[in-house]
Amino acid sequence: MKKLIKLLSLSICIAIVSIVVIGCSKDSTGVINFFNYGENIDSKTVKEFEKEYGIKVNVDTFDDMETMYQKVSSEGVKYDVILVSDTLMPRMIEKNILKELNKDKIPNISQMDEDYLNLEIDPGNKYSVPYMFGTVGLIYNKDVVKENVDSWDILWNEKYKGSIFMFDTYRDTIGAALKKLGYSLNTTNPKEIEVAKNLLLEQRKLVNPIYGVDNGTTMIPAGETDINMIWSGEGLNLQDEYPNLVYVVPKEGANFWIDSLCIPHNAKNVEGAQKFINFVSDKESALRIADEIGYTTPNKEARLLQPEEVRDNPNAYMPKEIMERCEIYTDFPMDVKKMYDEAWINIKSNK
Repeated sequence: MKKLIKLLSLSICIAIVSIVVIGCSKDSTGVINFFNYGENIDSKTVKEFEKEYGIKVNVDTFDDMETMYQKVSSEGVKYDVILVSDTLMPRMIEKNILKELNKDKIPNISQMDEDYLNLEIDPGNKYSVPYMFGTVGLIYNKDVVKENVDSWDILWNEKYKGSIFMFDTYRDTIGAALKKLGYSLNTTNPKEIEVAKNLLLEQRKLVNPIYGVDNGTTMIPAGETDINMIWSGEGLNLQDEYPNLVYVVPKEGANFWIDSLCIPHNAKNVEGAQKFINFVSDKESALRIADEIGYTTPNKEARLLQPEEVRDNPNAYMPKEIMERCEIYTDFPMDVKKMYDEAWINIKSNK
C-alpha cells in the first residue's frame, strides 16, 4: 500500500513538474509591458497573442511622445516594447535607450514594404520594426467646398472664413504654412520661419476656433467647420463614414510619419518582446489593427488583403510623386526649437 502511495505521489510530482515545464517553455517570465501611443491596437490581437504564447500583456499608454521619452529614459521605469515616433528615433538610438533587435526572432519584418524600411531614422532597421504610418492632410465638406481641393492654399481662402480648423500643434500648423510657401517642414532658416509666421497671423481671422486638436474630428461632420487639418487615420475614417467628407494629401506634400515598435535597452523580457513584435507584424494582425485603428499599414501582404477602395486610395497609400514631397519631422536642436517656439507664441497671441 505504501509502495502504491509512493508511486502515486511520484506520478503526481512528475505531472506537476511537466505542467510547470510546459508552461514555462512558452516564456520564462510570462509577462511583457507594452508602452503604446493611445489605444492604437485592437484588443483581439492582444488576447490572441496572450493565448498563443501564454504571455500576459500589460498595456500602458501615453498621449505625447516627449512624455514617453522622459519616462523610458528613467532607469526606474521598465517596459519591454515601446512605440517610438520617427522624430524621436534617432535621439533614442544615439542615447543608447533602444536595444538592437535580433531579427532572426522577428521574421515577419520580411512582410514590410521596402518603402518603409531602411529609412534615415534607423538605417537597416537595427532597432525598429514599422508599425503604422500616416500623414497630416486636409478634410473638407464637398457639399460646401465646390472647387478642387488639392493644395494648402484652401486654408487661406476668405470664402471659408469661420469654417476653417487648424491644429494646436506648432510643427503641424507652421508646417502647413511652410509647405504652402514651398519651404521644407524642417527648415532652420529664420527668414523662412518668419514668413510662415506672418502668413499664419494673416490667416487667424479666418480660423474658428483658434486652434484645436481632437475637436476637429467632431466639428466637421456636425457642420461646424468645412475645411480641417486632420491626421490621415481620422480623415480616412470620417470619409468612410460620411459621404460628403473627403480626405486629401496636398500636392505640395505634407508631414509623413511612421511609428515603430522597439525594445528598450533595459527590457526585462526581451524574448517575449520579440515574440510580440513578430506577432503584431504578421499580415493577419496588421490587417486587423489597420482596420480597427484606421491608419495605413506598412505590411505589404496585409495591404493586399484590404478592400480595393482602401488599398488603391492615393490619399492613404500615396503615389510616388506625392510621397517624394512629404517629409518626416526632424528632431530640432534647442536653438532651432527656440525659434519655432517664439514664432508659435507670437502666432497664438496674435502679435
